Amino acid sequence: KALGSTMRVHLGGDHAAYEVQRGLVAFLTEGGHDVVDHGPRDYDDLDDYPVFVLRAAKAVAADAGSRGIVLGGSGNGELIAANKVHGIRAAFANTVELAQLARLHNDAQVIAIGGRFTDLKLAKEIATAFLATDFSEEERHVKRIAMISAFEDQGTLPPVPKR
Repeated sequence: KALGSTMRVHLGGDHAAYEVQRGLVAFLTEGGHDVVDHGPRDYDDLDDYPVFVLRAAKAVAADAGSRGIVLGGSGNGELIAANKVHGIRAAFANTVELAQLARLHNDAQVIAIGGRFTDLKLAKEIATAFLATDFSEEERHVKRIAMISAFEDQGTLPPVPKR
């Protein structure tokens, strides 16, 4: 997408990133994106991230061209959960550069952000970079993604190179 273009963005998280998620929902909506907030919508320190993160990632998988942002305390559990959704490539991003590389090299549709380690200002910069960056479509990256997809779909391991 060209810088400044808008898209549908699915968000899901938990209490540990509640304030960052609320801030991102407002920021992305104000930026013209079609934001789908899968929750939580109220603060509950006993909520469980899979409830909201799996819904956000599943929605991205079913909504071609959309992207997702999942948030929790560290981002690790959310990353693991999102990657369990068939067809989703989720990447951890705690810097703008990692968000860009997740798109450029991995064609990630979802990023995970740790709300306890990422303030709202940085989260906005990460989200902006993630949404503005296209997949490079370089042959080596396309090949690697195909290997991952073949394993996900059929359990086929890529051949070991003969060197």
